[in-house]
Amino acid sequence: VQLQASGGGLAQAGGSLRLSCAASTLNLYDMGWFRQAPGKEREFVAAINWSGASTMHADSVRGRFTISRDNAKKMLYLQMNSLKLEDTAVYYCAATPSSLSRSMRGYDYWGQGTLVTVSS
Repeated sequence: VQLQASGGGLAQAGGSLRLSCAASTLNLYDMGWFRQAPGKEREFVAAINWSGASTMHADSVRGRFTISRDNAKKMLYLQMNSLKLEDTAVYYCAATPSSLSRSMRGYDYWGQGTLVTVSS
């Protein structure tokens, strides 16, 4: 599975961005978004099962970020609203043929990352 994340950029605090992840295939893969801020470890942001019926969001983004997917278009999305300075990070999409997971170890395939910078 090849993944290509895009949509990052500069946004003001309180603003919105939508990240996209184009996949060579999405069929039966659960998908996730992770992020890595400067000097910090990569952390879980959100995940969605293969059908889109089940999602998980980290406490830090719940109510502000929404993960979704379009299997027909082979696309994964992360709608980010009410952005905060602490959302600044490189965001990665990932895929797994296994169960939905909050752990990096649960994912076999990774995109290259897209940088999100939130300014005041």
